[in-house]
Amino acid sequence: MAHRRHILLVTFPAQGHINPSLQFAKKLTRMGVEVTFATSLSAHSRMSSTLATTKGLNFASFSDGYDDGFKLTDDARHFMSSIRNHGSESVKHILRSSAEKGRPISCVVYTLLLPWVAEVARELRVPSSLLWIQPASVLDIYYYYFNGYGEAINTCLDDPSWSIQLPGLPRLHARDLPSFILPTCHEMYSFALPSFKEQLDALDADEKPTVLVNSFDALELEALKAIKKLELIAIGPVLPSAFLDGKDLSDTSVGGDLFLKSRNYKDWLDSQTQNSVIYISFGSILTLSKPQMNEIGKGLLKSGKPFLWVIRNKESESEEDKLSCMGELEEQGMIVPWCSQLEVLSHPALGCFVTHCGWNSTLESLVSGVPIVAFPHWTDQTTNAKLIEDVWKTGVRVNGNEEGMVDGDEVDRCIKAVIGNEELRRNAKKWGDLAREAICEGGSSDKNLKAFVEHVDPQFC
Repeated sequence: MAHRRHILLVTFPAQGHINPSLQFAKKLTRMGVEVTFATSLSAHSRMSSTLATTKGLNFASFSDGYDDGFKLTDDARHFMSSIRNHGSESVKHILRSSAEKGRPISCVVYTLLLPWVAEVARELRVPSSLLWIQPASVLDIYYYYFNGYGEAINTCLDDPSWSIQLPGLPRLHARDLPSFILPTCHEMYSFALPSFKEQLDALDADEKPTVLVNSFDALELEALKAIKKLELIAIGPVLPSAFLDGKDLSDTSVGGDLFLKSRNYKDWLDSQTQNSVIYISFGSILTLSKPQMNEIGKGLLKSGKPFLWVIRNKESESEEDKLSCMGELEEQGMIVPWCSQLEVLSHPALGCFVTHCGWNSTLESLVSGVPIVAFPHWTDQTTNAKLIEDVWKTGVRVNGNEEGMVDGDEVDRCIKAVIGNEELRRNAKKWGDLAREAICEGGSSDKNLKAFVEHVDPQFC
């Protein structure tokens, strides 16, 4: 009797990893693949209140040693060691028990920062693939850094005029590189670059390493083909079906961390004129300093435009944390602790998106056809901002002063340069149309994913 294809999907317990991984899992189940979705106990508990039953989708959680969740004050190196030690045994158990139950795992798919998953899969002779949740261009940069270009990058970063041309990529300056490569990277995140090196080494150990990329061919055609040793397969954008192909109109949740479900912002957006509203959100992790928040507030007031600004509760817990111009801001726009981002971005009132340029947010803005004010901070966001401004031409990037502060005048300048800019909006709509074309029946991402699934051997045991 033939086995049904069964994929084990292991994801790092951060919201930016969980969201695309969960949507990828749902996409696989709609193709008739059984998926076991594994992540840490703390991440699973955040997801549990928002998960609806999906046929063919099972969940497995494991302790990472931080069952109350990792906090920014915790030791990151210890956490990475802990999740490896706990997770390795759990993944082995899932692989062995699935085989014993007559539901053998056909392939293990894992997100970045989990290179040990590939080692476990190899030990138990199960094929594995990396799910890369950042753009292919960023993977290329890391690959080049560890394969011939590291010295050139390290020795020239202090030169403000320095730039480098890497195969398949636009010319990059120091501020365009992923922050983990830079010498200014915070000590707390010093674990990241060695982890990416280990990730690439794990791929090198495979005979035919495959990487599933949350992107699409038209968006990064050269970057996807730049590294001959790796097969980069674009299967994105991996976003809720209701906002893309409409195959599952009930699938509107991005999963996890949906704490507040007030609909007041939706009513407020309905009352605004088309393409007039500035939407500001910096994701689920980044916390800006109070002076920077105040400068953003000044810029919004100077712009005179209506705005919807997401300020998480923990960013304004006390009177001391409140913005100096809060009263004026509340008269001009709306401040909320949470909103459904895709729902907001797809609203006709949206004029532009002030974003940290996380890859999920970047893809969501492209799919929604909303131009961007790029306000990157760290990791891949700086490279994404470069692509947004200079390659895809869907937005402009803020410039900080010598201390890295972006003042109110600069915020106002960028907002006025983007909102109402018909060329940027046309470009954003073009990429949105191409994204939908890619994931629709017969599109490039649709064909790529089907080919990958066909390659996964259901008989594997």
